[in-house]
Amino acid sequence: MGIMPPKKAKFDDDSAIPDFLWDRGTTVGELRAILADAEHLQRIPLLRTLLREARPDEVWSFVSPDLVVREWEDIKPGLGKRLAFWTWLLGAWRDRGFLK
Repeated sequence: MGIMPPKKAKFDDDSAIPDFLWDRGTTVGELRAILADAEHLQRIPLLRTLLREARPDEVWSFVSPDLVVREWEDIKPGLGKRLAFWTWLLGAWRDRGFLK
């Protein structure tokens, strides 16, 4: 199976707490609001958590690949063991023209 472009998982209920944020109690709606606010102090920490804890298809329900690329230098220090995966995936998408 080849590298595929991003697909979105469903997160329709803004009051639901995603599995990957079970320990924070942050709802889908709160997560969307924080990620949309470039000045919010929790934005980068939540981006890191999203990329570290959520499944890749879940990530794209909240952010675009372009946003991840734009914020990459701030996000990557908090990715731990997932850093290699995200580095590989973003590189593969660039190589195939999915990202600039």
